[in-house]
Parts: sequence; structure tokens; C-alpha cells
Amino acid sequence: MPALIAVLVFIVFTLVTFVAFSLLDERKAQARILRERLSSAEQSGRAPLELALLRDEMLSKIPAFDTFLRRSARVSVLQKMLAQGSVNIRAGNFLILSAVSALALGAAAFFAGHNFLFAWAGALLGFFLPYAYASHMRTRRFQKFEEKFPDAIDTLARAVRAGHAFTTALEMIANEIPEPVAGEFRQLYEEQKFGLPLRDALMNLTDRIPLVDVKFFVTAVMLQRDTGGNLAEILDNLSYVIRERFKILRQVRVHTAQGRLTMLLLMALPPTIVVIMLVINPGFIQPLFTDWRGHILVYLGITLQTFGYFVIRNIIRIRV
Repeated sequence: MPALIAVLVFIVFTLVTFVAFSLLDERKAQARILRERLSSAEQSGRAPLELALLRDEMLSKIPAFDTFLRRSARVSVLQKMLAQGSVNIRAGNFLILSAVSALALGAAAFFAGHNFLFAWAGALLGFFLPYAYASHMRTRRFQKFEEKFPDAIDTLARAVRAGHAFTTALEMIANEIPEPVAGEFRQLYEEQKFGLPLRDALMNLTDRIPLVDVKFFVTAVMLQRDTGGNLAEILDNLSYVIRERFKILRQVRVHTAQGRLTMLLLMALPPTIVVIMLVINPGFIQPLFTDWRGHILVYLGITLQTFGYFVIRNIIRIRV
């Protein structure tokens, strides 16, 4: 117990010291960036011809921490995942939240089981819980986008058939279709409006929304602009194909409902039995948490449960 308290005090003191020095360094960093921009403008003598439409997004408000995080490509991927899931938090704050969650669950597991192995397991679970939430929000947002995307294609086809320009049709989608489709097409419209080539803006859309339907849409639009053809007819066919694929996906979900229910039951059954036994007969189940042989059985059970979950998920996941 004294060792654990000492470790916690050391971590808290280190974080406070780091934040304090970073805040003191913030004004110096801002002044340095301003001097670099002024010097580059003076050397060129005129405004550069090509400027990035979007500023590099900060990964943390703390300059030193932001500089450290930018060295890792995985942190940039994490920031993109947060943006795709519409989670309004920077990657640096997200990592701090994950660390706090790991410390909290690790301490709770240690006090509950009085074992450092339980503490490590709780810390690991607490660290990945925020990531699981962000991944769930990303998947949920992509599903909403897929549901509304055929309506956006139909709106685009009607606007083109009515004689509107393609870029004007993009603005109509941003104003008429619900989120999250409206936000993505609004960004697409604004990027090409402020000078980015339409091809690059469309490629940015596929980078933000890496779905097969979006890639089909972007490919069809770019081919039509290069080779010509009836864009409205191409979009109508694409919308029809997407809707038919959704029908097949719904049929697949019906046929795999039993497998998904089986997976939920098998995953929920062991912890439910443990909780019930702790309430009814604690002495019968207590050796799992007090004896070293019980610890081995708990770790083995968790490992087999995890392995079984991925096996069943791969069986019932059918791609269309």
C-alpha cells in the first residue's frame, strides 16, 4: 500500500510539473511562430501562390505536448478517428483521459482484489475504454452516413438534371440533407470554393469517410468529368445499387440474428454467474479471487472468452 501511494504521488507531481512548464512555454512558442511567419513573409516579399486551405489541427493546447505528439503517426491516426466519430476532443486530451481512466480502474481493481495482477488488468481495461467509445461513435456515424448517402446522391442527380452546376448541387446537399452527410458535403463544397481542385476535394472526402459507397461515388464523378457522359444517369444507377446492397445487408442481419444472440449470451453468462454466486454464496466463489490457482482460472477464462468472441464475430460478419 505505501508503494502504491508513492507511485500515485510521483505520477501526479510529474503531471503537474509538466503542465506548469508547458503553460510557461506557451507564450514563448506563440511568439516564435509569429516571428517565423513574419520572417518568411519578408523574405518572399509577396504572398505565396499556394497556401493550405486548412491549418494543421493542434493535438493538444499544451505546446510541448503537442510537439511531442506530432512525432507519432499513430497519434495523427487517432486524431482522424476522433474527427470521424465526431468526438470533440483533441488527441492529447484523449490520451490524458485514457491515462486517468487507467489509473482509476487500476486502483479500483487493486482495492477490490488486493492483487497487482488485477490492478494491471483494470488499468489495461481503463486505458482502452475511451478508445472503444470513440470507435463505437465512429462506426455509428458511418452507419448514419450510409443511410442518408443515397438520398444525397438522388438530390445531386435531380439538381444536375435540372441544370444546376455540380458545385451548386453540392451546396444544395449541404443545406437539405441531415447530418452527418450535410457536414461532409459542406466541407467538400467549401474546399473547392476556396480554390482546392475538385479532384483533391473529392479525395479528401474519401479520406474522411473511407466507405466503399463514397469511393464508388468519387470514382464515378471523376470519370464522368474526364470522359464525359450523363452524370444524372450515373448517379441514379449508383443510388439504386447502394439501396439494393442495403436490402441484402438487412437480409444477412436477419439470417445471422441467432449467431449474434448466441455471442451475447455466451459473453454475458460467466460474469453474470460470478455476480450471482457472490451474492448467494460468497464462500463458494471467493477462492477464484484469493487463491493463486483461482487467479490462473480467471485469466484463462478471460482469454478463452475473448478468443471465442472474435471467432463468433468473424463467423457472423458477412461482407456484401
